[in-house]
Amino acid sequence: MENDQKPGIIYTAGAYILWGILPIYWKWIQDISAFEILAHRIVWSFVFMSLIIVVLQKQHPFLKECRRILKNKRQMIGITLASVTISINWVTYILAVNTDHVVEASLGYYINPLVSILLGMIFLQERFSKAQWLAFALAGTGVLYMTLKFGSVPWLALLLAFSFGTYGLLKKLVPLNAMFGLTIETLIVTPAALFFLVQQQSGPWASVNWGSVTTILVFGAGVVTAVPLLLFSAGAKRIPLSMVGFLQYFAPTIMLVIGVFLYDEPFTSVHAVAFTFIWSGLAVYTMARMKRMKKYEPKVR
Repeated sequence: MENDQKPGIIYTAGAYILWGILPIYWKWIQDISAFEILAHRIVWSFVFMSLIIVVLQKQHPFLKECRRILKNKRQMIGITLASVTISINWVTYILAVNTDHVVEASLGYYINPLVSILLGMIFLQERFSKAQWLAFALAGTGVLYMTLKFGSVPWLALLLAFSFGTYGLLKKLVPLNAMFGLTIETLIVTPAALFFLVQQQSGPWASVNWGSVTTILVFGAGVVTAVPLLLFSAGAKRIPLSMVGFLQYFAPTIMLVIGVFLYDEPFTSVHAVAFTFIWSGLAVYTMARMKRMKKYEPKVR
């Protein structure tokens, strides 16, 4: 294994593991409403990322990027929509976790890669390969089976998958590194988040009693948001995309295990059949993707 790939694997796997165990964090503060947690997550993510930029002395490049985006209407619209979309994704995820739908949240992130393929076909005129069609058909069959058996659409899973897929699509319009991207995205929605908190008479300084564990956890929402993203940014560029594609399934798998074994959420025979279809689709997709990456991807040094 190339020396540069070892830390890359560690950083990237660490990011997905942290994303996978994030439900535990939100469960610890589930007495707070999902929208209030979202508002705090936005505000404290912006504060934390701003501190990181200052500590790393990246203020001037950051301000330069901000000015560049402000001068480009298309990119400004793109990053604003991305900010709104990731906020929708965040609040949906928190809501899913805190209403005992961790298993459904894991479903959303399992099907997310396939949703991204679909969005690419619709908006970027990307063509489906035969393997991608098969993967999408298998996953779609799993979701449809679950819908018919339970009599309801897994809306939380679909909203998670489509919101994150849309976020990825929008990010193509505004190529930014992870540090600047998250900072600008949270900057855009921070005024709305602060307004919401003030309206709730619970600004960032008063949502819970000072000195409580909950206070620390609420303020730490920015850290748990930023750290995995920074790890991913540092790791993904050191390893092949095919390996990133494999490691991405760590997160929903950990979520699934946490939901079933830690929080005793039901995993019935219907879930088993539906997830088997989805996992089969992902296996087809992953193998085809890895084969393609090995063919076209330059060797990482």
